[in-house]
Amino acid sequence: MQLRLISWFFITLNFMEYIGSQHASRVRRQGRMHPNVSQGCQGGCATCSDYNGCLSCKPRLFFVLERIGMKQIGVCLSSCPSGYYGTRYPDINKCAKCKADCDTCFTRNFCTKCKSAFYLYSGKCLEKCPEGLEANNHTMECTSIVHCEASEWSPWSPCTKKGKTCGFKRGNEVRVREIVQHPSARGNPCPPTSESRKCIVQRKRCQKEGKGKKNREEKRKKSNKEESKETKQENKGRAARRQNREQRENKNKTQPKKRKAPNKEPNVAPIDTAH
Repeated sequence: MQLRLISWFFITLNFMEYIGSQHASRVRRQGRMHPNVSQGCQGGCATCSDYNGCLSCKPRLFFVLERIGMKQIGVCLSSCPSGYYGTRYPDINKCAKCKADCDTCFTRNFCTKCKSAFYLYSGKCLEKCPEGLEANNHTMECTSIVHCEASEWSPWSPCTKKGKTCGFKRGNEVRVREIVQHPSARGNPCPPTSESRKCIVQRKRCQKEGKGKKNREEKRKKSNKEESKETKQENKGRAARRQNREQRENKNKTQPKKRKAPNKEPNVAPIDTAH
């Protein structure tokens, strides 16, 4: 009986030692995988380590691995960097990498901007655009080919020759139109925007510009001369009248005024009544 108790005691002791050694080895393995695991991390990390950076992120943040040399560090971001797209899961939000020819993407199979030397078309990056489309080197996209469009012709201009509308019988008339849509690189070129044709009109004489100008100058000088002559005569007559008026005024001032003599009765000889 005593031997059984002693044997059970040693069996129980060995079993407890085995469990303790397993727990210690598990702790050592966890320490090697995530040394210095902390719950009070910075930069949006929920859990982190000094060696691997962020191990999990706070809600609504994306977890992404950044390579630094031969080492990868976990970081938590509010949005995925260029070349990555975000995926949300119940337990974690991750940033996954786009395809090699894609610079930015919405999902792995839908690109929004291609890398250099590739053209974007329907979410894919192509080295050459499909038939019926052309490569736009400014936007780096495959776009539709645009052909040139012109407006309707304007009415024909008056018949002219060397810029004149008189002095000839045969001349030219012109009409024009405008470009309303310029073509793309592979579009049809624009047609001519002007054209001319021969025209025949009834000849009419052109007024000589030099002679007409000379006559106008002579008329103007003659008119100015007559106006000047009339003005001089008026001024002369006005001056003569002013001078006569001044002379009369001066004469009246120098001559003394005559006094009126008193009225005297005329001397009447007496009438001789003796005869």
